[in-house]
Amino acid sequence: MKVLLINGSARKNGNTFLALSEIAKQLEKNGIDSEIVQIGSNPIRGCIACLQCRKNGNNQCAFNDDLCNRVNEKMSACDALIVGSPVYYGQPNGSVLALTQRMFYSGGTLYKGKPAAAVAICRRGGATAALQTMNMPFQLMNMPIVPSQYWNIVYGRDPGEATMDTEGMQTMRTLADNMAWLLKNIHGENVPVPEREALLPMNFIR
Repeated sequence: MKVLLINGSARKNGNTFLALSEIAKQLEKNGIDSEIVQIGSNPIRGCIACLQCRKNGNNQCAFNDDLCNRVNEKMSACDALIVGSPVYYGQPNGSVLALTQRMFYSGGTLYKGKPAAAVAICRRGGATAALQTMNMPFQLMNMPIVPSQYWNIVYGRDPGEATMDTEGMQTMRTLADNMAWLLKNIHGENVPVPEREALLPMNFIR
């Protein structure tokens, strides 16, 4: 079993990467493989509703000059998806939206029925709105949305600050445990609900 994680930040090793890396490490402890794909800083096209992907029927977008088709190819060998993004103006990175809209539409059969989760990284506010935006396509694609102990949010602005959000990073680990539990049960392993860590609450009044 394998989970594909999309790092929706232009910063390769920023706070979004740290949050997804925490998930990946916890998935590994549960015996689940993972791969992090970084969105990078190159332009990603938005969907132009040309419908060529539907006419071709090959799970490929007509535009083949960015990340979309590579993600679809990777997803054909993966069992679940996690999309992480920094929060810009209460929304996910625009490149994340352009990517996910095209990959779900062109490669729909590769995603249907596979568990999914979104992760938002922000300085202070807007994360719940960004999460809602990222979760909505999962519902349309019949993808079970995997929860955690809290909304999937990690706080941090400057590089490395995400690691200081103890509750946020614990939320990432709990998300990974829940993802592993669901995947194993989908594959017939009949495993019990995972044991939970003692809560590490993190408040921001200093």
